[in-house]
Parts: sequence; C-alpha cells; structure tokens
Amino acid sequence: MSTPQSNLLGKFVSCLLKKKNPDEFLEQSEKGGLQKTLNAFDLIILGISAIIGAGIFVMIGSAIIGTTERVGAGPALVISIFLVALACIFPALCYAEFASMIPVSGSAYIYTYATMGEFAAWMMGWVLMLEYAIGTIAVASSWTGYLIKLFEGFPFLPEIMRNPPAWLINDYQSALAAGEHIPHIGFIPVCMNLPAMFIIMVISVILFKGIKESANFAKIMVFVKVAVIAIFIAVGAFYVKPENWTPFAPTGLKGILMGAFAMFYAYIGFDAISTAAEETKNPQKNLPIGLIGSLVICSLIYSLVTIVLTGMLPMGQIDLKAPIAHAMSFVGQDWFAGAIAIGAIAGLTSVLLVLQFGTTRILYAMARDGFLPPVMQKVHKKFHTPWVITILSTVLILIGSLFINMQVAAELAIFGTFSSFIIVCIGILILRKTDPDRKRSFKVPCCPWFPILGIIFCVGIMFTALAEVKTSAILFPLWLVIGIVIYFLYGYQSNRKQEKLKIERFEESDTKQKSLK
Repeated sequence: MSTPQSNLLGKFVSCLLKKKNPDEFLEQSEKGGLQKTLNAFDLIILGISAIIGAGIFVMIGSAIIGTTERVGAGPALVISIFLVALACIFPALCYAEFASMIPVSGSAYIYTYATMGEFAAWMMGWVLMLEYAIGTIAVASSWTGYLIKLFEGFPFLPEIMRNPPAWLINDYQSALAAGEHIPHIGFIPVCMNLPAMFIIMVISVILFKGIKESANFAKIMVFVKVAVIAIFIAVGAFYVKPENWTPFAPTGLKGILMGAFAMFYAYIGFDAISTAAEETKNPQKNLPIGLIGSLVICSLIYSLVTIVLTGMLPMGQIDLKAPIAHAMSFVGQDWFAGAIAIGAIAGLTSVLLVLQFGTTRILYAMARDGFLPPVMQKVHKKFHTPWVITILSTVLILIGSLFINMQVAAELAIFGTFSSFIIVCIGILILRKTDPDRKRSFKVPCCPWFPILGIIFCVGIMFTALAEVKTSAILFPLWLVIGIVIYFLYGYQSNRKQEKLKIERFEESDTKQKSLK
C-alpha cells in the first residue's frame, strides 16, 4: 500500500526524470522571435572563429614542451591533434543528428532534456556555463597578453600601455613577485584585467545588435587570422629542419595524451555552432555542414602549424607565451612578430565572440524552460536578440575575470567540453532506442559504434588528465556540486511554478474557447 511519503517521493523522482518531447522545443522556438539569418558558410565561419585562436597562438607551445603540471607531446603533437580530431568528429556527428531533429537554441542542454530528463538537462546547462563562460575568461586573458605584445612595438605609446602594472592585467602572482603595490579594498586585493574587460564589453555590444552583425564581424576576424597563419606556414616551411623532429615523442604515449588534453582547449566553443540552430536557415542541412566542415578545416590547419613550428626550432627553444611569433624571430623574421600579434588578437576576438554567443543562447534556452527568471526570456523588439541575458552574462563574466586564474580557467573549460561531448554521444544512443521513427535529415553513420568511440576517446583523454591537473580536478567536481545545490534550492521550484503557470494559461484559454462556442 502506498503512503503519502512514497507518493511524494515518486512524484519528485518523476519530475527529475521528466523529458521534453522534441516537438515541444520546436513549438517554443517558433514563438521565440529569433531571426533565421545564417547559412552554411556563416556556420563554418562561426566554427573557425571558435577553433582557430587560443589553441594556435597560446596553447600550442605548452602542448609541445609541457608545463610544471603536465608533460608535453613534442613533435608528436601532430598525433595529439589527430586524436583530438577523432575525439571531436564522433561527437560532431552526434551534434549534427540532434541539430537536424531539434534545430533550436540550447545545444547539448536541449538534447539532454529530450533524452535524459530535467535534472540531467540542468546539469548539462551548468556544465556548458563552465565551458563557455569560464572559457571566455581564459581566452580574454590571452587576448590581453597579445595586445600588450603589439603595443610593445610602438615606442611612442605611453609606458602604461607598453608595460602596464601587473594588477591592471590580472597578474597577481607576478605583481607580488615584483614587489608591486597592489590596491586593496579592505583586505581584498584589486587585481583586474582591464583590457580583457574592455574586449568582453565590446563583444557584448556586437551580440546585442544581432547575430548577422556578429557573423559579419567574425568573417573579418577569420580572414585576418587565417591570412596570418597561412603566411606563417608558407614562410616557416623554408626554415624547417627535419632533425628538430627527433626525438619525435620524447614523453611517449602519456605526452601525446596530455598534448591532446591541452589542445582540446582549442576546440572549446566548437559545439556553439549548434546553439545557432534557431537562427539558421534550413538548419537540417546547414548545421551538419557547418559542424563537420569547420572541424575538418581547423584540424588540417592545426596539423600544418604543428609540423612547421616543431621543425623550425628545437623543442627547448619553443616559447610558451607566444610560440609562433617567437619562432619567426628565432629564424630572423622579426618583421612578422607584429603581424602575428594582429592575427592573434583577431583570432582570440573571434573566439570570444562565439563563446559569449554560446553563453547567451544556453541561458536563453534554460530561461525559456523555467529554470531561470522569466525576465531572462525577453527578446529585443528591434534587434531580435536575448538582450537581458546578454547584459547579465557579460556582467557575470566581468566579475569572474577578476578572480579566476587563466590556466585553471582553461582546464575547467576543457573538462566542461569533454562532459558535453560525452553526454551528447550517450543522448544519440538513447534517442535511437526511444524515438527511432523520428525524421532525421542527418544520421550518425555506423551507429552505435561511432557514438561509443566518441565516448571512449573523450573519457580516455579526460581521465588521463585528471591525475596531472590537480587544481582543476578538484574544482570541476566542486562546480558540479554547486550546480546540484542551486537546482534543488531554486531551479526545481522555478520549473514547477512555470509548469503551473502554463497549465493555468491553457485552462483559461480552453475556457474562453468553450464560452465562445
């Protein structure tokens, strides 16, 4: 015999596991007010914007030679990139199938809601915040470094621009080591990254204006950075010495796997292409092209850069902070250092655009499902963008940039990316069983093997890294615990209130229709 307590528990569990039919998401998107303006080329540009940036201009150096916390891959990084491409291509195919079935804003959050239920969807949204918002902070810190490097080449600029105090560029440890005066508010040190905060606000204004404007801006940034990378490959190829590729894998398989983990940072935001589904023309066709096309193009570019960079100079001479610019200086091509800085700034700016875009669209989808306050569902009447969320997410990212260490932020964002890839692969396996007859404009080939391979690659690289990156290995589970607490304190109740409101509106509408009859 059931008791009130058991009934209450059963209702609670059913709410946690309650799924949303894909048709509900499609119906919601039709009422959302977001404009469909993007084509396949726009999506490929967004993908290249997300992938070509910090990976080439920042992380590739540490991925080759390692850091104090992890070993490097050496010239074998080209194999690491191949592993990353494999680890991404299988989830990309899964994203493409989902996006062809449910072309709405929300990406992996929406796909999780359709396959695993409410609680899993909340946690997926929470993890995506880690990937996008925290990733934005890490990339913005790199942007600052290249901006200062560019300013160093102009002696007529004020000293504060060419050599700013560490507390103005969020380099707290360097400020302490140099004995610099750090302003305090009470006992709290004021250590801000002023240039990063500036570019984050500029990007938010562009996103506020509209997705088409954002895509056009991304095209300019992509052209600049791809041109710079193409020049590096073409010029650097003449200085390649095959003996620099020996030893090819100085730290063996472990180094190759850790190199793959580091280079995953380059692919953060790649899945943001799927968050643009609701603003894409013919998403069933264009989203798969955008996802897979950008992944293939970018992986090829990364491989060529790695081959040229490791061949130009010995492994011990590769610079951690500005590997490409330093390589050109090493072979006597100092003229190219300024061009590299400009290309890096363009590349990192486009990455910031995609990451902030992904942040706003994920939050918008969660607000529409009742997990966040209703005010966050508002779409601007003129620009057709989620303006409240754009402003709020910008403020939160700016606050986070005051406290988070760049290296830790990058590693946390990588863990978030791995988690979302794994869940999307699992989601496809579930939906193939639970809804096999649903129309799919694109299907993952060789299912279930390709999704399973995606899970294996991502889990393998992720767990290899856990033993090496100790700080982020502790903070990532902590982030998940915080997400669970927020869900049970706020998200669960907020969703119930929204459901109740929908039922009341439906009943009111039904009553009116009956009275008219």
